[in-house]
Amino acid sequence: MDLAYIIAGLAVGFIVGLTGVGGGSLMTPVLLWFGINPATAVGTDLLYAAFTKCGGVIVHQRAGNIDWKVNGWLTAGSVPAALLTVLVLHVWHPDVTTLNALIKHALGIALLLTALAIVFKTRLLALTRGKQATSSDSKPSLPLKTVLVGVLLGVLVTLTSIGAGAIGTIALFLLFPLIPTARLVGTEIAHAVPLTLIAGLGHAGLGHVDWLLLANLLCGSLPGIWVGSHLTGRVPDGALRPVLALMLALVGLKLVW
Repeated sequence: MDLAYIIAGLAVGFIVGLTGVGGGSLMTPVLLWFGINPATAVGTDLLYAAFTKCGGVIVHQRAGNIDWKVNGWLTAGSVPAALLTVLVLHVWHPDVTTLNALIKHALGIALLLTALAIVFKTRLLALTRGKQATSSDSKPSLPLKTVLVGVLLGVLVTLTSIGAGAIGTIALFLLFPLIPTARLVGTEIAHAVPLTLIAGLGHAGLGHVDWLLLANLLCGSLPGIWVGSHLTGRVPDGALRPVLALMLALVGLKLVW
C-alpha cells in the first residue's frame, strides 16, 4: 500500500463529495502530477470512477433520484461510442508516445470544458430554468439530442476519463431544465457507472490499468466521499467552485500547450 496514493484518493473523494465535481477532472491530473503516464492515468481513473460511483447509484435510487428513461437514452449513445473508441485504439494500436500525446491534448480540452462548466453553471441554470417546462416526454427531438450527448460523452470519457460528471450534468440541465436538480445529478451518476466501467475495461485490455494503484486510490476515496457528502452545504459553494475551476483551467492549458 502506498500512503501518498491513499491520501490522494481521500482528498479527491472528499472534494467530490463536498462539491459534486466529477472525480475524473481531479484524479487524472493528480495522477499525472505523480508521474503516471497519461494512458495508465486515464485507464485506472475510469475503473476508479466506476467503483466509486456505484455507492452513489444506490443512494440516489433509494431517494428516487434517477430518471431511467433519460439514463437509457444517454447509455444508448455513450456505451456504443465508448466501445467503438476502444476498438479504434485496439485496431490502431499507436505507439506509446503518440497515444500519450493524443490523451494529453484530449485531457487538456476536457479540463478546460469542465472549468467553463463549473464557472458558468449558475448562469446556465438561470437561463434554462426560465424556459418552458421540459420533461423526458415533452419533445419528440429530445431522445435523439440526448443520445447524441451520450455519444459525445462516450468518446470524451473513454479518451480522457473526464466529462461524465460536470459536462454531462450541465448537458442534462440544458436539455431538461425543469427536472429537479437532484434527479438530474442522480441520473448522470447512474449513467456514468456503465460508461466508465466499459471504457475502463477496454483500457485494461490495452494494459492501461495499474491495479495496485487502483486499490490504493479506492482505500482513500470511499471514506473521503462519505465524509465530504456529510459536510455538503457547510462550506460556501461560491468559494470552492472558482478555485477548482481555476486549478482545472491551468492544468488544461498546460496539457494543451
